[in-house]
Amino acid sequence: MKKDFYEILGISKNATPEEIKKAYRKKAIEFHPDKNPGDKEAEENFKVAAEAYEVLSDPDKKARYDQYGHQAFENGGFGGGHHMNMDDIFSQFGDIFGGAFGGGGFSGFGGGFGGGGQRRVKGSNLRIKVKLTLEEIANGVEKKVKVKRKVQAKGVTYRTCPTCNGSGQIMKVANTILGRMQTATTCHVCSGSGQILDQKPAGADAQGMLLEDDTVSIKIPAGVVDGMQLKVAGKGNEAPGTNSIPGDLIVAIEEIEHEFLKREGENLHYDLYISFAEAALGVSKEIETVSGKVRIKLEDGIQSGKILRLKGKGIPSLNSYGNGDLLVHVNVWTPKTLNKEQKQFFEKMLTDENFIPKPEKSDKSFFEKVKDMFS
Repeated sequence: MKKDFYEILGISKNATPEEIKKAYRKKAIEFHPDKNPGDKEAEENFKVAAEAYEVLSDPDKKARYDQYGHQAFENGGFGGGHHMNMDDIFSQFGDIFGGAFGGGGFSGFGGGFGGGGQRRVKGSNLRIKVKLTLEEIANGVEKKVKVKRKVQAKGVTYRTCPTCNGSGQIMKVANTILGRMQTATTCHVCSGSGQILDQKPAGADAQGMLLEDDTVSIKIPAGVVDGMQLKVAGKGNEAPGTNSIPGDLIVAIEEIEHEFLKREGENLHYDLYISFAEAALGVSKEIETVSGKVRIKLEDGIQSGKILRLKGKGIPSLNSYGNGDLLVHVNVWTPKTLNKEQKQFFEKMLTDENFIPKPEKSDKSFFEKVKDMFS
């Protein structure tokens, strides 16, 4: 079971953004690979702290985590920060370390930074929406989508940035009351990549990039919820430079409303309407489920408001805890108009003993039924 992100960083749920950042910096410096060479446990703690920070530092991801926990992101390799590698961590959060390691640079562990502090530039993320039916959500689905991505043009070349001499950083020396202090800032010419455009083919932009159509296959696990975001690593825009890495494709899930079924978490609700005659005599009815139609038997004398629970006919849990249930709500339909013969029949039944309501103690009230549904 994954450890709680707040516990990993040693903070409370009410921590401010600054407190979250400060706590992550402390953990990252403690477990940094430069301080713990060859220590696999420290490396794993370093990655886990980065995962926690990526989620808790983003207001949207933090809100989803507070509501759903790890379930909001554990979806088959997608989602907020999970499975991060060193390149991801150093490219996204390198500035948090400040001068803690060699004036802001790193030793090159994992390829995040080059030997002189050169930064691997990551391309920008792309965002799309994917609409899913309730059936697709229940069973999982693979979707192929077309996206326009920036890619490096064929034949483009880059050369060492003359401003920072390929280091990706510019060193500055300032006189302070404590003496001469040296600081490192990201090169403003090459954005820290250490490279600038040398030659570009026709049609490429000023950075040697082209906009191309790409077909991306997205495996969406069963049980996702509306508004959830999945991540397809490396399928965003590429970045200029020979040592750059592509961004990610962020996929927002949009649930298409079902005609008959209403979703409530992992449970589904279905309103079944039957006539007086069907309620009195009992009947077999065909109803909709996410896996196709099924036939259920209604006992004679069934009451309006009765809830039938079909175990396991709901939505699968993202955490593989099984399926939710399908709750069938029985509603006895009262006719709004009657012909003369029908009216005479019901007038005769007004005083018939069988038609006088006689609820038993075992018949639960509406409020008791609602309470049972949520217990």
